[in-house]
Amino acid sequence: MAKTLEEKQYLVRFNCDTKSHLEVRDHDVCATKCPDKDCTIFCPADVYKWEGDRMFVGFEGCHECGSCRIGCPFDNIKWEYPKGGHGIVFRLA
Repeated sequence: MAKTLEEKQYLVRFNCDTKSHLEVRDHDVCATKCPDKDCTIFCPADVYKWEGDRMFVGFEGCHECGSCRIGCPFDNIKWEYPKGGHGIVFRLA
């Protein structure tokens, strides 16, 4: 039987750095120019959360797919690969 997406995501492991490789460049852009908060929708790992009047980034669970790099209509997310030896570790079993 084929695994569900949630079951496949459970196989993903992370070796987190203490410093985020993701950064919202200007929180005011999110608050004033982006009513739909697109990043909270297109990120498959739910890294971006709008809470109150600010965008929070849970970089520890990032799948490093780069969707935020191209999905933000205001180019307001700075995305870099994590420092060597850190980031996502895929397990295929």
